[in-house]
Amino acid sequence: MALKSLRHQSIRRSPAQMVRHLKSFSLELKFSAGIWYFSPADSRFHSKYGEDIPLEARLEIAARLKDYGLGGMEAHYPNEINEDNAHIWKRFEKDTGIKLIAVCPLIFRDPRFEFGSLCNPDSRIRRQAIDIVRRALELNRVMNTEFAIVWPGIDGYENPFGIDFVAMRRRFASGLAEAMDAVPGVRIAFEPKPYEPRGHIIYGTTPEGILLCHQVEAALKDPLNRRILDRGDALCGMNPEIGHVLMGYEDLPYAYSWPLSEGRLAHIHVNSQPLGNYDQDLNIGVVSPEQFEALMYVLKMHSYNGWFGIDINPERMPAETAIKINIDAIRAANDRINELDHESIVYAFNHPEKARGWLEAYLVRARAAYPERLPPLQSLKQNPGASRKS
Repeated sequence: MALKSLRHQSIRRSPAQMVRHLKSFSLELKFSAGIWYFSPADSRFHSKYGEDIPLEARLEIAARLKDYGLGGMEAHYPNEINEDNAHIWKRFEKDTGIKLIAVCPLIFRDPRFEFGSLCNPDSRIRRQAIDIVRRALELNRVMNTEFAIVWPGIDGYENPFGIDFVAMRRRFASGLAEAMDAVPGVRIAFEPKPYEPRGHIIYGTTPEGILLCHQVEAALKDPLNRRILDRGDALCGMNPEIGHVLMGYEDLPYAYSWPLSEGRLAHIHVNSQPLGNYDQDLNIGVVSPEQFEALMYVLKMHSYNGWFGIDINPERMPAETAIKINIDAIRAANDRINELDHESIVYAFNHPEKARGWLEAYLVRARAAYPERLPPLQSLKQNPGASRKS
C-alpha cells in the first residue's frame, strides 16, 4: 500500500502567506462511509428498527451513492471484511470504482475483551487482541487501503481506585507497536473517545491521542517503519471524530489543529453532537453547524486533502438518505468558507486591537439569509504586506 505523506499539514505560514493560501487552496471533498450503519444497529434501549441487511445488499446501497459523491468505504475486521469475503469487496471496488479505504480491527465487541483488548492484564487475552490487529493490518495491505482506524472502545475503567494507569497505557501502546512492526508500512489512524462503552476510555481526548502516537512510534523497530519515520512521515496518525471530540468538551477546530500541526491527520469522522452528551452520531448540521464551519476552515488552513468519513447512526431514516444529507451539508459548508473574506479574517486575528468585534459581526452577516437587511459592516483597513509575522 502506498503511504500518503501528511507532512504538508504542518507547514507554518506568515499572515501574508496564509491569505494567499486561503485564496488559492480548496478542500478536496472526498466522501467515505462506514458499512456498519447501512444495517440497523444494536441498542441498549430498543429493538432494531428494521431487519438486518446482508453485506451484499449493503454494498448495493453504497453503489447507488457513487454518482452522488460517495467514493470510499470503511469496514471492521473480521465481522464486515475478512479473508473469506475479501473477494466480495474486490468485486465491489472493480464494479463501482468505490474504494475500500480502511480496514479497522474490531477489538471492542468480542466478549473476550470484557476487561480490555490491547491493555488487558491477561497476557493470553491481550495476545489475541494483538493478533486481530495484526491480521487487520495484513488485510489493509492486501486490499491496498490507506490506513487502519483503531478505536480502543473497551480499553478503560470505571472505578479509578488502585489502577496502574501507566501499565495500562504501556500495554496498549506496546501492543499496537508490536502489531505494526509485524506488518510494516501500514499507517494507523487512532480514534480517541473519552467514555462509552467504558466509563473512562484510555487515550480518550485528542491531545492524549497525540501522546499515544509518540509512544507507539518510539517503540517501532522494524527497519521499514524506522525509515518511514526518519524521513518525517507519521505512521501513527489520528482519526478524530466530531462526536467524540465534543463528548470530551473539546473545542472542535482547536482539537483538530493538534494532529494537523504535527502532520498526523490521517482521516476524520464527521457528524454532529451535543456538547458533553452521549455519542449520538447525528447528521452534520443538526447541532452546532458553526463549529463544523470553524473545523472546515482550520482544515483549509492546514491543506487537509484526506477523506471526509461520514460516521453516523441513522436510526430513523435510511442510510442512503442520511449520507446524501451529510454530503450536502459538507458541500454547503465548504462553499460558505470559500466565499469568506480571508484577508480580513487573517488581519483581524493578527491585529485584534484594530478589529474589536469585527469577526463576530462579519460572521453574523455571512450566515444571514438576507445580509442586505443588516447595516453594512465597516471594512477593515489593512495592508497585507505589513502584516505581523506569526
